[in-house]
Amino acid sequence: MALSSPSLFSAVNATYSVPHFHALPLSLSSSYFPINVRPSTHHVLVSDHNHKWRTKVSFFTSFLKQKGKDAKIIKEELLEAIAPLDRGADATPQDQQTVDQIARELEAVTPIKEPLKSNLLDGKWELIYTTSQSILQTKRPKLLRSVANYQAINVDTLRAQNMESWPFFNQVTADLTPLNPRKVAVKFDTFKIGGIVSIRSLSSYH
Repeated sequence: MALSSPSLFSAVNATYSVPHFHALPLSLSSSYFPINVRPSTHHVLVSDHNHKWRTKVSFFTSFLKQKGKDAKIIKEELLEAIAPLDRGADATPQDQQTVDQIARELEAVTPIKEPLKSNLLDGKWELIYTTSQSILQTKRPKLLRSVANYQAINVDTLRAQNMESWPFFNQVTADLTPLNPRKVAVKFDTFKIGGIVSIRSLSSYH
């Protein structure tokens, strides 16, 4: 999600394929929906619960099947590849290709083929890698980029909230409409600027 001012209203409706294990939860708790969703955009997230992902990442070990390379090893390779990339801002095309390949390997070893039906998607997540320029805002001075981005998801109510940290603290709330067990349509309906001023999307009044 890119909630910095220029891109805040860049899209109201979008579709997004829910990643299986592009998400790397710490404690079992969601995924991430950028405002500008493109098929070539990739995201890696970790659960934000207790903010311990930087020092301890407990994966869905009990849910993973070992197919070829061990899932734990693949997870470590993915985190190692992402670590020096500043959430993707410093990633070269080769870096992006490498991260995508490792993430696909990780997805391939999970038995959870229908993530929208899993309560593991619920919770608050922190984005640790993306290829989305609307999120990274690499053309801005670094001081004017969001320090961190989060998303909270409630599968039961099919609602998601994207949150941006310092210096903007913008937020956007969306309805999620399942298209299949792996894909949702995302309709953003409420925007909050600076965490204070709320603006409803015109389409939400219809």
